Amino acid sequence: MIKRSITFMTLALALTTLCQAQSRKVINLPSWDFSRDGKAWQQVAVPHDWAISGPFDKKWDLQMVAIEQNGETEKTEKSGRSGALPWIGEGMYKMNWTAPKGYKRAVLVFDGAMSQPVVSVNGKEAGKWAYGYNAFRIDITPFIQFGKSNLIEVHLNNVEESSRWYPGGGLYRPVSVELYGNENFSTWDTFVRTLKADKQEAEVEVNALLEGKTGKSGKTVIALLDEAGKKVAEQIVTGANPEIKTTLKVANPQLWSPESPYLYQVKLTRYEGKKVADVQTLKTGIRTIAVSKDYGFQLNGITRKIKGVCLHHDLGPLGAAENKAALIRQIKMMKEMGCNAIRTAHNMPSTMQMEICDSLGMMVMAESFDMWIYPKCKNGYAKFFKEWSDKDITNLVKHHRNHPSIVMWSIGNEIPEQWSKEGMEIAKHLQDLCHQYDPSRPVTQGMDKAEDALKSGFAQVMDVPGFNYRVHKYYKNIEQLPQGFLLGSETASTVSSRGVYKFPVVVSDKATYPDGQCSSYDTEYCSWSNLPDDDWKMQDDYSWVIGEFVWTGYDYLGEPTPYDTYWPSRSSYFGICDLAGLPKDRYYMYRARWNEQQHTTHLLPHWNWKGREGQVTPVYCYTDGVEGELFVNGKSQGRVRKDKSSRLDRYRLRWNNVKYEPGEIRVVTYNQYGDKVGEDVKRTAGEPAQMKFSVETPDHEPIACMVEGCTDEHNVLLNADGNDLAFITVSLQDKDGNECPLADDELTFEVSGAGTFKAACNGDATSLEPFTQPQMKLFSGKLVVIVQSSKQKGDIILKVKDSKRNIEKSITLQAI
Repeated sequence: MIKRSITFMTLALALTTLCQAQSRKVINLPSWDFSRDGKAWQQVAVPHDWAISGPFDKKWDLQMVAIEQNGETEKTEKSGRSGALPWIGEGMYKMNWTAPKGYKRAVLVFDGAMSQPVVSVNGKEAGKWAYGYNAFRIDITPFIQFGKSNLIEVHLNNVEESSRWYPGGGLYRPVSVELYGNENFSTWDTFVRTLKADKQEAEVEVNALLEGKTGKSGKTVIALLDEAGKKVAEQIVTGANPEIKTTLKVANPQLWSPESPYLYQVKLTRYEGKKVADVQTLKTGIRTIAVSKDYGFQLNGITRKIKGVCLHHDLGPLGAAENKAALIRQIKMMKEMGCNAIRTAHNMPSTMQMEICDSLGMMVMAESFDMWIYPKCKNGYAKFFKEWSDKDITNLVKHHRNHPSIVMWSIGNEIPEQWSKEGMEIAKHLQDLCHQYDPSRPVTQGMDKAEDALKSGFAQVMDVPGFNYRVHKYYKNIEQLPQGFLLGSETASTVSSRGVYKFPVVVSDKATYPDGQCSSYDTEYCSWSNLPDDDWKMQDDYSWVIGEFVWTGYDYLGEPTPYDTYWPSRSSYFGICDLAGLPKDRYYMYRARWNEQQHTTHLLPHWNWKGREGQVTPVYCYTDGVEGELFVNGKSQGRVRKDKSSRLDRYRLRWNNVKYEPGEIRVVTYNQYGDKVGEDVKRTAGEPAQMKFSVETPDHEPIACMVEGCTDEHNVLLNADGNDLAFITVSLQDKDGNECPLADDELTFEVSGAGTFKAACNGDATSLEPFTQPQMKLFSGKLVVIVQSSKQKGDIILKVKDSKRNIEKSITLQAI
């Protein structure tokens, strides 16, 4: 009896294998050999950025240019414009890959390769692409042998003055290979979109295209599954027609939104007789988008303001090399602030980033280009635009159009051609191309020369007219726009350095200082830009301003305005969070306005001003309350109420005449009914005496965040996959537990066990300390250490040492 059962099971498994033979298979390709010269090779893990380890040096991509966007007319030396890291030059990757037997076709998929990738297989060129930010596919079937080892090589070339910020170098996004049998669904030709939806019913259209040898008796089963895997709709399409189109009706759908990012799964199964020829699955969300003069921007029929930030693609100390945990940390930090949208400035997003935005509930403006025909930098994308722009837009839209998080496409940023008829025609052409492949979303772009764009008709042709800065021109802009609304596609450009405060406190669009820092009083911005308060006034007072995308959510490598000519300065000051991902004061300013679910009360500056005794030291409070009372060492400084008529007092509470005395400042805030909504305290710290850790493990639920004092350190978990990251914020405290915001001690890091030291960052735009060396100085009292898991389970021990003060502390994480 047992033998018969075993025989029957063996036969059943064989039949199952036969029925599903040659269905698609996707294989990630993370391990490559890398070389800069083709002679010395090292094994690396992809995603990989060859330049992030440095060293920082002003000689890398040193430019003599006038930055037109800054209003410059004379050329000057720009030493940190693209990050002051060694990303210029050639890079080579190779690997030997054994193609499994039983398949008929193989397609290499690159999610991005910086830059100008040329791909060879077994010594023959198989394909190439021009744009380093775009995903592309290469059919390598003619060049490989199934069942044997095949040599895959990728050649990359980054040229000087090809970027206005740090682009990174290498295979910085994932690489995979897709394997198919005789017949399959064309991956990027499957398109799922919501035709209409409400709480009672939704109609979801599914389009697909078959490739290969389609049989006359074939059928396609298209099913929609909910998050529990339950089938909620299904349609069957029969016949040999390679173009498949059907509509699924869904009763009582769960609608996708930032507040409820519900994801369904679409499963397409192709049968040839009883044999499964191919299966394609993808996640999608049911939701509708509309934008109009009468209702502004609507998601699922509900008008809402876009509360967005712009994000460059680099991940601070990790460089351009993509990492899931780091991306999750970014999006979660922005969501906690109340942000509901990001703009992928100024380039195509990655698959992983969009999947995270889908699952966490972050709307996206997916952008394409920073330039068209006219170059902003000598060797930028303008060299490729005429030949490649249609291909790049096609890949952008077809690759990403199934992501519910994407709510609009952007075809450009501050394009110089916006003044011309030619520019208007290009804009219309690119917008029509987006509509061709995706009629479900509007198209926008960021325009910085309003008068020119309106005079030429450039602005009028856009679905969503987006304007960068110059908020005072909105009044005249709207009069000339038949759309009846406009978007702040790039706003604010307020500059600040975390924990740095300058006196006297003034509002300035040109402030610079000998230390290369900006004031965290959040009253400094750039010549073309403005304060956050100015944008909020327009959004609150005029319904036709549908929202904003702030420049930027995080600091990024390169573009160190207002210190473009200052050395050392190699990263931006625009971020709401610094390069280490630590929130600046401005974070709480936006949180107070945007986060409607939680109260915010945040006091600034710190209260450690030895030598300023008796001098005026203004105190600000960022709060969703309308009134607050400040106390200095228990003595009231009076109650202050927000004032709608005052530029700086409409959204802030300010005590401008406080005189510094050591001790404590405390604020209590109240709502419009006089109820207390929060309080915050800042104290003068003594000498550093102890170390504090706060830990984030973004890719683990529940999130082990701020675990200082946790009784079981093994609650701080990482995935033992070789990629997961923990972000440990390190600061010094005095003996009473007060943080020491002026500490700049050098710390050293040691990681042992089932993990490794990955990087460190202190958020200082002028620091030349390498991110990948296990030592760094504190900046404004803090830094972040990043620890990476290995592929083995076990404890990971981080030891941090301050030799100057003989302070040492360890924490144990667990890889599971």
